[in-house]
Parts: sequence; structure tokens; C-alpha cells
Amino acid sequence: MFAVIETGGKQYKVQYGDVIYVEKLDAEENSTVEFPVVAVFGEGAPKVGAPYVDGASVTGKVVKNGKAKKITVFTYKPKKNSKRKMGHRQPYTKIQIEAVKA
Repeated sequence: MFAVIETGGKQYKVQYGDVIYVEKLDAEENSTVEFPVVAVFGEGAPKVGAPYVDGASVTGKVVKNGKAKKITVFTYKPKKNSKRKMGHRQPYTKIQIEAVKA
């Protein structure tokens, strides 16, 4: 059985034991978080919510909060001798899925 959850404005297909990287959540390490379920697939017919499935939930454990690798952002305006070089590291939360309840 697997489910589609929504967090950080994105949707993720998850099942028991998966490790996913999501947008940074306000949660401590080793704490549990619960996600709203958009759809559940598995036993019987699929259930699709509007917007969420009633009575369904996905529980995960926060493994780590961190930052992704640095990317370089370079902006310039041609023929104006104007340029700027910046770096960015996107924060993330690493989550291990512990339960999918339909």
C-alpha cells in the first residue's frame, strides 16, 4: 500500500520505510510528524480525497534537518558591466516513513 502526501507545496508518493527529503519543517530531530493524505492506493479501489482523504494519515520520523549542496546564482545585464554572483543552500528535512494508515 502506498499513499500520496502533500507538504511544502509539493506531493510525494510514499510507502512504509521510505526516506524522503522535504522542504524544511519546524520539527526537532527524532520527533514524529503527520502528513495529510491526498490519495491512497493498495487494497481495493484507490481512494482520492477532495482535497484530503478522511481518516487517512501518514506518520514519519524526523531523521535530520540540514542544508543541500550550494548552488551558484549568477545574474548579469548585458552591455551594462553589471553582474552579481551569489550562492544558495536550500534547507531540508529528512523524514523516514513509519506508518501509512488508510
